[in-house]
Amino acid sequence: MTDVNDLQDELLTTAEKLNMETARIPWSELQRLYARGVVLIVSQPLDLVTVAAAFVDDKAEDVKGWLDKELIRKADDDDAKAWVEADASMWAVAAAPWVLVQPDQ
Repeated sequence: MTDVNDLQDELLTTAEKLNMETARIPWSELQRLYARGVVLIVSQPLDLVTVAAAFVDDKAEDVKGWLDKELIRKADDDDAKAWVEADASMWAVAAAPWVLVQPDQ
C-alpha cells in the first residue's frame, strides 16, 4: 500500500520540493560548508530555487550558461569576510554536493 506522503512526494516537481527545503540561514551556520568549498553564490537576477532545480535535474546547459555569465560562482574569501563582518543571513538550499546561497543585495 502506498503511503499518502510518498504519493504526495511523487507528485511534487523538483522545484516544489526544493522550495520547501529553502531557508533563511545565518552565514555563521554556513561557514563550515564554505571551508569545504561547496558554497555557490546565485546572483540576484536568478531565482534560487530554479537554479537549484537545474543542478538537481542535471540541466548542464543552463548551469553552464549561468556559470559562463558569472551569475553563479563559488563564494570566495572576500565574500566570507564581508558576510562575517555584516553578520549576514541569506537564503540557502542544498543541491548536493553544493549549497546555493543568495545574499540580500
